[in-house]
Amino acid sequence: MTDMPDFHPLEERLGHTFRDRSLLLQALTHRSYLNEHTDFPYAHNERLEFLGDAVLELIVTEHLYKNYANPEGDLTNWRAALVNARTLAGISHELHFEDDLMLSKGEARDKDSKARMYILANGIEAIIGAIYLDGGTPAAAKFIHAHIISHLKQILELELYVDAKSKFQETAQELLGVTPTYKVLEEKGPDHQKEFTVGVFLDKDLVAVGRGTSKQEAQVAAAEAGLDAKSWRTRAPAEK
Repeated sequence: MTDMPDFHPLEERLGHTFRDRSLLLQALTHRSYLNEHTDFPYAHNERLEFLGDAVLELIVTEHLYKNYANPEGDLTNWRAALVNARTLAGISHELHFEDDLMLSKGEARDKDSKARMYILANGIEAIIGAIYLDGGTPAAAKFIHAHIISHLKQILELELYVDAKSKFQETAQELLGVTPTYKVLEEKGPDHQKEFTVGVFLDKDLVAVGRGTSKQEAQVAAAEAGLDAKSWRTRAPAEK
């Protein structure tokens, strides 16, 4: 491979122009792509992901420490909500870089699985690692603040850092004196690729429905939908 792809549109979305575009190419290269392209001259993105994960955690931790006086437990939960795979995969969709990822044909077709969510999240971490190597801490911090820490306000306002099932149960008991129950409404797919649809009920009333690849995941999704349906999310403390 001699020609470098045109990364200008992606660089504009990322807010960083690479001096060494091979770093960006590596950040976008999934291990599966190399299995089908043995002559590809660059490595896959797992080492950059390893580096980016550490840079991301440090920048987010520093921001939380400097801006909030809350105890360690709160800050830990908020950080986890910011850097988890679901949040990062959502950010990858906002940046529209899924089509730039270099995947095997099989991985490219499998767009809706949990595995794809982790590929996208890992891609964000790899890009952070690439930006850090290319532009240092200031460039990485600029990206993280613009595209990741910018989601903190919503996470705090909607209490997305709180376990949804616990929050839904505590609120239902406090306001209604009722303990929610969960029921599997549908189960489909082969054993290795199940999808569960679960409903959360207050007494006999169906409040919301959630889906997932396990009963627990579907219950959490149902509880999250239930919090929204009942408007039971509350606002979190302000900054210093």
